[in-house]
Amino acid sequence: MGNKPPYTITEKAADYLAKIVETVTRLEFGTEFKRDIKLHRENRLRTIHSSLAIEGNSLSLGEVTAVIEGKVVAGKQTEIKEVKNAYEAYDKIMTFDPYAIGDFLKAHRLMTQSLVKESGKFRSGDVGVFDGEAAIHIGARPQFVPQLMEDLFGWAKASELHPVLKSAILHYEIETIHPFSDGNGRMGRLWQTLLLAKWNAIFAWIPMESVLYQNRPQYYQAIENASKANDSGVFIEFTLSAIYEIIAEQAKHQVKHEDKHQVELSDTQFAVLNALKNKTLSRKDIFAAIGMNGDSRSFKRHIEPLLDEGLIEMTVPDKPNSRMQKYRLTEAGKERLKE
Repeated sequence: MGNKPPYTITEKAADYLAKIVETVTRLEFGTEFKRDIKLHRENRLRTIHSSLAIEGNSLSLGEVTAVIEGKVVAGKQTEIKEVKNAYEAYDKIMTFDPYAIGDFLKAHRLMTQSLVKESGKFRSGDVGVFDGEAAIHIGARPQFVPQLMEDLFGWAKASELHPVLKSAILHYEIETIHPFSDGNGRMGRLWQTLLLAKWNAIFAWIPMESVLYQNRPQYYQAIENASKANDSGVFIEFTLSAIYEIIAEQAKHQVKHEDKHQVELSDTQFAVLNALKNKTLSRKDIFAAIGMNGDSRSFKRHIEPLLDEGLIEMTVPDKPNSRMQKYRLTEAGKERLKE
């Protein structure tokens, strides 16, 4: 482990990590996020739009969407190509091994094909990050790049550090080493997403990049501050806050989204709710009130969904088959009738 990159895990970062783990669990098991294919698609487009916009691509989210849908978009050919390339790289994200240099180069080739001379290769010249004339950051000398990347991936593979923290350190170190003549920012973000997605697959559909894009000045500042301190602690803290912000937003969106998608009730079910409006009735009484034959098929079809949805409840919940069993409206059931 002689090549451990310099980092400090601050209390703030540890706190974000705990919140991230908790929110991801809620998103994974407490919501429909995993099955929301439409949202996955929207998020992937946000990811691509944001990661490219950080680098100055001028296409809007709508235009990025149109490009991916194969529509003709009036824009610079290079910018359109960047979108198609990024889509392909993110599309294959789960096939990459985050610790394999070969996969790192392959991903860079997908991301930059026919845009960059040294696509899929480490750079042969010197590079820097400039703000106007001022150099914010000068990358490592080209002859050291392959070994620095080997060391970084070797450390990451062997390290027991939590994958969320590791993903932030790798993102930062890729920016610092600047292994490519172009596309370093896109690759740093892709690789952080990859490590997160290998820890929990839902991260393949979380547009962390959109928060980085919204907070570009802070993002650059965090890289600069970490570079001055020769310690990625502040950058870890910043990216973890971005990850937490986006998954908290997704979780909130899911809850709202699922409230809206309440189950459509049949006329018969509304009749059941109405029958229970101000009284507690047995199963037999309910069916008498709505003028239906109350066999077990009818019960399964009309009453069980109301119990599952929490619109009605049993008076003897711990003994579902009790002779004394009756049913009454819940607060949610009353609300539903008002609607």
